Amino acid sequence: MSAGSVRVRFAPSPTGHLHVGGARTALMNWLFARHHGGVFILRIEDTDRERSTPEATAAILSAMRWLGLDWDEGPQTGGPSGPYFQSERRASYAEAAGRLLAAGHAYRCYCTPEELEARRGEQLARGASPRYDGRCFELPESERLRVAAERGPGAVRLRMPPGETSWDDVTRDTVRFSHDELDDIVLLRSDGLPTYNFAAVVDDAAMRITHVIRGDDHISNTPRQIVIYGLLGIEPPRFAHVPMILGPDGSRLSKRHGATSVEAFRDEGFLPEAMVNFLALLGWAYDGKQELFDREDLVAKFDLDRVGKNPAIFNYEKLEWMNAVYLRRLSLDERTRLALAEIETAGLARPATAPVFYSRLVEAIGERLRRPSDVLVHGAFALRDEVTFEPEAWAMVVSEPKARDRLSAVAECLERLPEVSAAAAESAIRALAAEMGVKAGELIHPSRVALTGSRASLGIFDVMEILGKERAVARLRGAASRL
Repeated sequence: MSAGSVRVRFAPSPTGHLHVGGARTALMNWLFARHHGGVFILRIEDTDRERSTPEATAAILSAMRWLGLDWDEGPQTGGPSGPYFQSERRASYAEAAGRLLAAGHAYRCYCTPEELEARRGEQLARGASPRYDGRCFELPESERLRVAAERGPGAVRLRMPPGETSWDDVTRDTVRFSHDELDDIVLLRSDGLPTYNFAAVVDDAAMRITHVIRGDDHISNTPRQIVIYGLLGIEPPRFAHVPMILGPDGSRLSKRHGATSVEAFRDEGFLPEAMVNFLALLGWAYDGKQELFDREDLVAKFDLDRVGKNPAIFNYEKLEWMNAVYLRRLSLDERTRLALAEIETAGLARPATAPVFYSRLVEAIGERLRRPSDVLVHGAFALRDEVTFEPEAWAMVVSEPKARDRLSAVAECLERLPEVSAAAAESAIRALAAEMGVKAGELIHPSRVALTGSRASLGIFDVMEILGKERAVARLRGAASRL
C-alpha cells in the first residue's frame, strides 16, 4: 500500500474509563497508521445519551495522551472529516437512512420496546433464536399510516437481503455468515439517533477509513456492516479482528482480576512506556523472542500479519516485571522522585531528612522496585521509627541462646565506626565474626531481624547504611534488651 494511504480510527464510547482492551485496540490502530505513514483518527461514539458523559470523554482523552497515542484528526485536534462526535453527525445518519428507505432497503418499524420484549420471551420459550420477525415490513400502507399517526415516525430497520456475506479478514483469512443468521437490525432509533452498526458505517465511509482494526468480539457486526456498505453503494474497508484479552484464569478480563482501566494502572505507578510495550504484545509478536520494544521500535516492526488468532492473556506479573525494567531505565533522581511521592502520600516522609536518604533507599531496593509504591514495602524498615517484628522471625532470634550477646557485639562494632557505610559495615562485621570465631551469618541473621523485623530484607549492610549509626545501634540494643 502506498505511503499515506492508510486511514484508521479508534472510536470509544464515553460511558466510562478507557479499558485496557480498548487501549490495546487504539494502540494497534496507532501503530499501523504510524508504520505506514497514514492517519490515525479519534472519533467519540457518544450516541448513548443516558450513559455518555463529558467526564468520561475527558478521561479517555487524558488516558490516550498519557499513553502517547496522539491522533491526527479528532477532538481538540480537528480535521477535514469532522465533526468527530457522533452526537453532532445526526444529519449524516438521517440522509443515509433516507437513501435506504427510498430504495426499499429499509423500512419503518413502529413496535414498542414492550412488544419486542414480549416476542423475544416467546421465541426463547419455544427454543428459537430471538430475532425481529419483520412484521412492520409487511404492513399495508393504510395500516402503516394509521400506526405512524398513533406512535410517531418509528425506528428505521434494515431489510436484510437473502444470501451470504464473506470477507477476507486480515488476521483471520475468509469469514462467512449466512444472512439466515442476521435479522432486520435497527439503523435509526425512533429518536433519530443511530445504532452502532449504522453509525460506524456512515462515519467510516465519510472519514475514508481504509482498515477497521478492532476486537474479535465485533466479528458478528461485520457482515451487517458490509451489507449496509453494499446497499449504500460504498466499498467497505479491510477488516482485521484482533484476539480478545482474557484474565489469568482464562475468563474475560474484568475488575475481579485487578485493575482494568488505563487510569487505574497509571495511578498504581505503571509507566506509559511499560504499558505501551505490554499492550502491544497482547495478541501480537514480532519473532516470539523479543519482549522489550521502545515506541520507535514498535512503529518500525508492527504490522497486522503478525497478529495472532488465539486469545491474549493479561499477565499482571509480566506487566510488573516490564515496569521494573522501564523504571530502571530512569535516572536514580527520577526514580527517587516517583518513590518519594508515594512516601508522602502515605504520610511516611521524614521531616528534615536529606534527599540522599531517599535516593540511597531507592538505589538499595534496586530491581525489587516494580512500582514506585514498592518503596513502602521494601523500605518500610527505614520509613518507620518502630520496628514491627514478624512472629516467625522474632521466634528464630529468641531460639538462639547467644543472640543477645551477638546483637550487643554488632551494636558496639557499628558504634566504633566513624561512619556507617555499607562497605565499612561489611568489613567491620566480617572482621568481628572472625574475631568471635563464628560465621558471619550468625551475626547477620539476628541483626537483620533486629533492624528490619523480618528474615528477608535488602542487603543487610545497605540496611545499616540507610538507617545510619544512631538508628541502627538503637535498634540492635533494643532487640538485645528484649531477649
